[in-house]
Amino acid sequence: MELKDVGEFGLIDLIKQDTINDPGTVVTGIGDDAAVLLPTPRQLQLITTDMLVENIHFDLTTTTAMQLGYKAVAVNLSDIAAMGGVPRHAVVSIALPQHTAVDFVLNLYNGMKEICREHGVNIVGGDTVASPGGLVINVAVMGEVEPTNLVKRSGAKVGDIVAVTNVLGSSSAGLSLLSRGEWEEHDFSWPLVTAHLTPRPQVKTGQLLAAHGATSMDDISDGLASELHEIAEASHVSIQVIGKHIPLSPELREAAQVLGKEPLDYALYGGEDFQLLFTMDPEQFAVINTIDPGAAITKIGEVLPFGDGVSLIDEMGQARKLQPKGYNHFGCD
Repeated sequence: MELKDVGEFGLIDLIKQDTINDPGTVVTGIGDDAAVLLPTPRQLQLITTDMLVENIHFDLTTTTAMQLGYKAVAVNLSDIAAMGGVPRHAVVSIALPQHTAVDFVLNLYNGMKEICREHGVNIVGGDTVASPGGLVINVAVMGEVEPTNLVKRSGAKVGDIVAVTNVLGSSSAGLSLLSRGEWEEHDFSWPLVTAHLTPRPQVKTGQLLAAHGATSMDDISDGLASELHEIAEASHVSIQVIGKHIPLSPELREAAQVLGKEPLDYALYGGEDFQLLFTMDPEQFAVINTIDPGAAITKIGEVLPFGDGVSLIDEMGQARKLQPKGYNHFGCD
């Protein structure tokens, strides 16, 4: 059965079930002209949105409908995490070719509902339209944050450490393996491919870091090099990182050898890790692992006075300028 057989309103009836995970914050959800929400008093409101376009952000030959739905929400939750916030509500708009199978759309929403359940997020509305071309998904997520816990890119201070969560570069390496159609041939591929198809936004860790003094934060969507420049420019500081301290998984190192690439390049320029890059006073950083030993954070550098931009200490101990390369929709590369 295709969408043309059920129509727009029939589709809405099919997907609106099990969309509310925190009913105490919703007065009216899907089914009216607008959602009616109950905000938490004295909280700052956060809102972010991301659009995914077929053959630009995803390839339906290498991702399932559920994986795509999961990721469409995950990339937005990562933005809320980078502000130290709690995600609350999502609005989903999709443009679909009329020949799309109804089961595909239901599985797409099942992926969205899965990650929303994990984080207590309500899907409260959106829009569905016909697409003359490929599939387009736009998700907007609203969140909240305590005013004292709000973290922006612009707060890094000289003397702060620079750190990241978990490991970097896995998503980009996973995409390379998927693109070459050979990931199933290698035992090391699975965690890399999973990192690309179903990224795990660092929501709880973002809240932990915000509550314990993170001075700036950014989610790593376009590559570490690009995000380092964003913080340096917004905070009017310089940043120096040590290449050998940037955390890479053993699987990434194996993949890089097979793919003929430098492992570190995946972390610096690959993007779509959706981990967190942050700065923090050294004394505050020292207590984080005692509070949450499972936070998996790694110091990779330090914040320096404004003037030298972003630099990387290579394996020879030499400092070199780190260019803000990474994914750019309108770039020439």
